[in-house]
Amino acid sequence: MVMQSINPATEEVLESFEELSPREAEQALEQADRAFRRWRTTSFEERAACMHAVGRVLREQKGRWAGLITAEMGKPIVEAEAEIEKCAWNCDFYAEHAPRFLADEHVQTDAQESFVAFQPLGVVLAIMPWNFPFWQVLRFAAPALMAGNAAVLKHASNVPGCALAIAEIMEQAGLPEGLFRTLLVPGSAVEALIANPHVQAVTLTGSSEVGEKVAAAAGRNLKKQVLELGGSDPFVVLADADLDAAAKTAARARNQNSGQSCIAAKRFIVEEPVADAFTEKFAAAVEALQVGDPSRRETNVGPLARGDLRETLILQVEESVAQGARAVIGGSPLDGKGYFYAPTVLEGVSEVMPAFRQETFGPVAAVLRARDAEDAIRLANDTEYGLGSNLWTRDTERGKQLARRIEAGSVFINGMVASDPRLPFGGIKRSGYGRELGAFGIREFTNIQTIVVSEAGGPSARTSTE
Repeated sequence: MVMQSINPATEEVLESFEELSPREAEQALEQADRAFRRWRTTSFEERAACMHAVGRVLREQKGRWAGLITAEMGKPIVEAEAEIEKCAWNCDFYAEHAPRFLADEHVQTDAQESFVAFQPLGVVLAIMPWNFPFWQVLRFAAPALMAGNAAVLKHASNVPGCALAIAEIMEQAGLPEGLFRTLLVPGSAVEALIANPHVQAVTLTGSSEVGEKVAAAAGRNLKKQVLELGGSDPFVVLADADLDAAAKTAARARNQNSGQSCIAAKRFIVEEPVADAFTEKFAAAVEALQVGDPSRRETNVGPLARGDLRETLILQVEESVAQGARAVIGGSPLDGKGYFYAPTVLEGVSEVMPAFRQETFGPVAAVLRARDAEDAIRLANDTEYGLGSNLWTRDTERGKQLARRIEAGSVFINGMVASDPRLPFGGIKRSGYGRELGAFGIREFTNIQTIVVSEAGGPSARTSTE
């Protein structure tokens, strides 16, 4: 079978790639397991040297890697360059901090000595999406490798060039042969990969629907999993907010990566007294965005990554408008080649419309009015998702109290949701479970091992029962 790379701005086929056979995939997993057996015995210093080298290769060839992202999935070039820089930062961060995050933790007990050690699990299978084709992979791979694991990547089928490029980067950086492998296989091969005895854990970034299938397959095989899934992030604007700053940030928060981000703000919930003023400022900021060729540095919004994604967005907007929503700006696809959709602000959105109820993966913002702060929090939580959220208020103490009531993995007060290597990242409800990044993230794919030392024949605990 052949896997194609298609430029979403022009719809031209960039390159075709041969998929691996089941036997070739099996051999890759065997090689990764052998590499893991050696890698787990290396010191943090040896691992850090490799991870710093990955960061250097990313930075030294940033233009090449960013250009590939832009060509293959349509990300505006400035954002693609920022993605590569963030990947390099993440590599350096874990190279420097992994020894502290994974240091033995001593616990006082009745035994002579008791401590918790963090041991690697083995081969971790990563099933990654196309929207941040380098960052999503390095976000997982840097901590997993620094913890002593091996990594195998099954990337999205529309970014095979990026998938192979990441494997090339690991090779250039001097990682042991087989420790990081890219498998060009179709989605139908995932269940067999999860069931393979060489795979010890699974991480997925993707839709909630795919998360259900991966969780079921991993559960049947009793394998650890981390799921970072969909989101319908609320952007709550209270009546005392700085409306100019909120509107300017809202335009970026909705349209980053052309609106194709799990943590992009999607539902803009505004207190009634400032709803008109905010919507006017927000629509003006969105209308000022430059839409077009993603390889041009002045472009803010590029195409959607695939034609089917645009078709889904068209239906979501059409159905919402049919139910009473109104497009302040935008509201339709753009003519010509490429999978472009006009940046859109919908007002008059209600809780039953697709623009509120579903995850919209594209440059479409839904504005809702809340009676007061209590109603705004209710609307924010009225979703099956729980990934990120935004809250705008000049009273930050009140904001911190309200943030604790928002059902989401993160709340950003007077700012835009973003992942950060220093902080744990993940969601609740249908946005998944487990955490990436920070100390919590690197420990997800370790055996949290209790070690107790006692004098020979002496008691090691207060009770002998389980």
